[in-house]
Amino acid sequence: MAERSTAAVDVADNSGDEPLTAKADQATTDGTAEAQDAAETESSTEDGTKAAPEPSPATPDLHSGHKLAGRYRLEECVTRLDGFSSWRAVDEKLRRAVGVHLLPADHPRARAVLAAARSSALLGDPRFVQVLDAVEEDDLVYVVHEWLPDATELTALLSAGPMEAHDAYQLVSQVSQAMAAAHREGLAHLRLTPGAVLRSSSGQYRIRGLAVNAALRGITSDGPQRADTEAIGALLYAALTQRWPYESDAYGLTGLPKGMGLLAPDQVRAGVHRGLSEIAMRALANDGATASRQEQPCTTPDELAKAVAAMPRIRPPEPVFTAPPEYQRTTYQQGTYGRPAVPGTAATQPVVPVPPAPLQSRTGRALKWAVSALLIAALGLGSWQLAETLIDRDNNSGDDPGTTQSNPENNDPPPVEKSKPVTIVSAQDYDPLGDGSEKPQSIGNAYDDDPSSYWNTDGYYSADFGKLKEGVGIVLDLGKVQRVGTVDVSFLGGTTSVELRTTDGSTMPSGLTGFEKVAQGAGTQVSLKPAKPVQARFLLVWLTKLPPSSEGNFRGKISDIKVTS
Repeated sequence: MAERSTAAVDVADNSGDEPLTAKADQATTDGTAEAQDAAETESSTEDGTKAAPEPSPATPDLHSGHKLAGRYRLEECVTRLDGFSSWRAVDEKLRRAVGVHLLPADHPRARAVLAAARSSALLGDPRFVQVLDAVEEDDLVYVVHEWLPDATELTALLSAGPMEAHDAYQLVSQVSQAMAAAHREGLAHLRLTPGAVLRSSSGQYRIRGLAVNAALRGITSDGPQRADTEAIGALLYAALTQRWPYESDAYGLTGLPKGMGLLAPDQVRAGVHRGLSEIAMRALANDGATASRQEQPCTTPDELAKAVAAMPRIRPPEPVFTAPPEYQRTTYQQGTYGRPAVPGTAATQPVVPVPPAPLQSRTGRALKWAVSALLIAALGLGSWQLAETLIDRDNNSGDDPGTTQSNPENNDPPPVEKSKPVTIVSAQDYDPLGDGSEKPQSIGNAYDDDPSSYWNTDGYYSADFGKLKEGVGIVLDLGKVQRVGTVDVSFLGGTTSVELRTTDGSTMPSGLTGFEKVAQGAGTQVSLKPAKPVQARFLLVWLTKLPPSSEGNFRGKISDIKVTS
C-alpha cells in the first residue's frame, strides 16, 4: 500500500454518540468499550442506513509498546468496542505518528474493513485523512492512517458556540465538495458525524474514516448519497445553531424541542444567515420533513455542493482593531541628561560632554562666509525680479478695469453652484449586521418617483430591530463621484429615524465602518443635509428606528428618495 502524507488524525470516532443515520456501538470518552446488549435488534433509519448486530469476537489482547510489522509501535488505546480497537501509534521507520485500527482476522467485518480501507486509499484525495496501509498478518487485520496533530474536531469547535456565517459557509462548501468527489468514485462515508470532520490550523477541513468507520461498525445504507447529504446538512445545522437537528441530544449538542418537528436554523437562533439556513433545510429534507420554503431538496452531495456554490459570496468578518499599548516613558526620558544633578543625589545617567560647535576651524569659517555670500546674492536677484513683476502688473491693470474677479470695485461674492437633481443609477439593500439580505426584490420602488410604491424592511418585534442589530438600509450608487448637497427621504407608516452616511472614493466599502455619518433626522418627510456639501458616489440611507406597522410588528417603508447637488 502506497504511503502518503506524514500528518495524522484520531483513529476511530470515539465521541460516544450515536451516528447520524444509524444507532451504532457506544464507547466511553477514554476509549473503553461499554457493555453490549446481547439482545439488541437490528436498527435502521429513514434513509436506509443499517447497523446489524453480530457476534463480537474477543478484542486482541494488545498493549502499549506492541509492534506491528516491526515498525508500528502502539502508544495509546483510543477506542475499544465490538471486537475492534483503535490506537495512536508511531511509525518507527518514518518517525511519525499514525493511527491504527485493529481487529481479529476472523472478525465478521474484517473482510469488509480491508476492502473499505483499500478503496479509500486508492482515492488519494487530500481532503480526506489518508489510509497508509491495510494488512492481514498473524491472525490480525489492521488499518494504518494519518494522524493530524494540528487539527481540531468539529465537536470541539461547536462546544465553543455557533460558527460565524463565513466559517459555516466554508464548512458546508468544503465537506460537500469532498463527499461529491468520493461518491463519484463509488465511496460513501455513512458515519459523517462532528467527530469525523476536522479543521486544520490553515482553516482547511479534512474528513476521516471514509468508508472505514462504517465498515468497522457494520453500517450499510440503501441510499448512501442521501445519507451523506443529510449528514452534511446536520453538520451545517449544528454549526449555525449549536443544536442537533433531531429531538435526541448527541455529540455534546442539545437536540430540538420534542414535538416541534424540524425547525429552520433561523427560527432556532437569531441572526442566522438566511441563505445558509435554507441550504441546511434543503440538505436535511427527508420523508415527512419540509426542506425549504422555496427550493427543492438536495439529495446528493453533488447537488448540495452546486447549491452552495450558487449562493452569493459570504465575506469573512472584519478583523477586530486592537488599540496599541499606552505610551510609556523610557529610562532615557526619565534620566537627567542635559540637566545638572541635584546636590546630594546620585546621577541616574553619566553626563555626556557637549561636543564643540561645528565649523570652528579656518576651513569651516571660509565655507561659512562663502555660503552667506551666495544667499545674499540669491536674495538680491529674487527681490529685483519681484519688483519688476509688480511694476508690469500695475502698468497693465488700467487697460481693462473692472473685468477681473479680483477687482475691488465689483464687490461681487464668488459664484455659488446651483443645486440640481442627481440621478440614482442603482441601489441595493444593505444588512451587514444581519443575514445580509433585506427585501432586495422591491428595492427599485424606493427611487422610482412613484409615491404609491415602496421598499420595506423585514418585520421586527420592536422599533430597535428586536435588539438584533443597529439598523438596516439602502446603498445608493450615483454612478460616479459627484457633489451631494441634500438627500430627501419619504417614509410611509409613521415616524422613522434615519441617517445619511457617505464614503470617499469610487469603491463600495466592505463594511459599515467604511461609511461616515454626515446627517440624521426623523419623521415621515426627512431632508438629510450635510453641514457642508460632500463628494461621493455611494450613499447609505441607514434606518435606526422603525415605526409600528399594521401587521402587529415594526417595519420601515421608504416610498421615495431624491438626491440633489
